[in-house]
Amino acid sequence: MTSPRLARLERVRAAMSSAGVDCLLLSLGADLPWLTGYTAMPLERLTMLVLPADADATLVIARLEAPRVAEDPSAFTVLGWDETEDPVEIVARLVGTRRHLAISDRAWATFLLQLQSQVPDAQLRAASTVTGPLRAVKDASEVSALAAASSAADRVATALVEGDISLVGRSEAEVSDDIGRRLVAEGHQRVNFAIVGSGPNSASPHHDATSRVIGPGEAVVCDFGGTLDGYCSDITRTVFTGDPPDEFRALYSVLQEAQAAAVAAASVGTPCERVDGVARDIIAGAGYGQYFIHRTGHGIGLEEHEDPYIVGGNGQPLVPGHAFSVEPGIYLPGRYGARIEDIVVATDEGPRALNRVDHALAVVEV
Repeated sequence: MTSPRLARLERVRAAMSSAGVDCLLLSLGADLPWLTGYTAMPLERLTMLVLPADADATLVIARLEAPRVAEDPSAFTVLGWDETEDPVEIVARLVGTRRHLAISDRAWATFLLQLQSQVPDAQLRAASTVTGPLRAVKDASEVSALAAASSAADRVATALVEGDISLVGRSEAEVSDDIGRRLVAEGHQRVNFAIVGSGPNSASPHHDATSRVIGPGEAVVCDFGGTLDGYCSDITRTVFTGDPPDEFRALYSVLQEAQAAAVAAASVGTPCERVDGVARDIIAGAGYGQYFIHRTGHGIGLEEHEDPYIVGGNGQPLVPGHAFSVEPGIYLPGRYGARIEDIVVATDEGPRALNRVDHALAVVEV
C-alpha cells in the first residue's frame, strides 16, 4: 500500500509532467513539510529538496541541521553539506541538464540569484504553479487535522461569546494575549495571530491589538488562529459590550445572513467567485457594499492562507477536499465593524463547516 507521502510525490511528479517541469526545488514554505515532514528553518544556510521528475528526490541541508530530519529513504535521501561547501553548487549539480525548473515561492532571493548564475539558461517558475492546486485538495488525514485545530479554536471562541473572557477595562493587547494563551492551552503549538479590534478599531480588518482599553457599548472583533500538529485554525466572532444600538443589530443581521448563505453556496462544482458573490450581493443589497472591503475567504491547511481563494475573478470550481474560510465583514470607518468566520470543507455531501460556535450576535454584559 502506497504511503500518503509517496502518494503525494506521485501526484507532484504527474503534475510536473503535465506542466512541463523537469525539476522542483523546494525550500522555505509549506511545500517542503507537505512532502518530507521537515520544516526548513529560515536561515542563511540553504535547505532545499531537489525533486526531479525522472529521478529520486534529495534533501540538501546543512550537516548541522540534518539530525532534525526524520529520514524517509522511500521518499527522499538526505545530503548534508559542510560549512566550507557551496550548497547552491550542490543543487545545481543535482539539477544536472534539466532546465525547466520550479522553485519555492518563499525561497530566499539570494539563493535564487545564485542558482541563476549557476544555471543561467534555466527557465524558472514558481513552485506553487505545480503544488498549489494539489495542496489545496485535502486528503482525509488533513481534513481530520483541520477539524481538530478548528475544534480547539472553537473552545476558545465559545469562552469569548459566552463572556468568559473579560473585555471591558482590559486593553486589546491584554485580550489578545489571553486568547493566545487559551489557544495553546487547548492544544495549539503556535499562535499565528490574535486580532482584537474594539470600538472604531473594529472597522480595521487586520488591526494590531493596541493599548486601547475596551469600554462599554463597543463592538469587539476577535479573529484568531494557530497551528495544531501542523495544520491551522482560523475563526472570527464579533461581540458587543452591552446593549447594541439598533443600527448595529441591523448591520450584524445582514452580515449573519450573508455568511450563512455563502457557506450554504460552497458546494462542489460552485466557482469560488460565486461563493464570494453570494455574500457580496446580500451585503450590497442592504446598502453596505462599499464597506465589505476584502475577499470572502482563503484556503487553509499547513498555511493560514493558501489556495483556493474565495474572491471575485477566481472561476475555479470547488472540489471535494477544498478547505477555506468564509468570512464576510462590514466595516464603517471610525465607528465600528463586524466579521463572522468559519472554516468550511467542500464535500460530496455538501459544505461542512468545521467551526460550530454560535453565529448570533454575542452581547457581553458589563
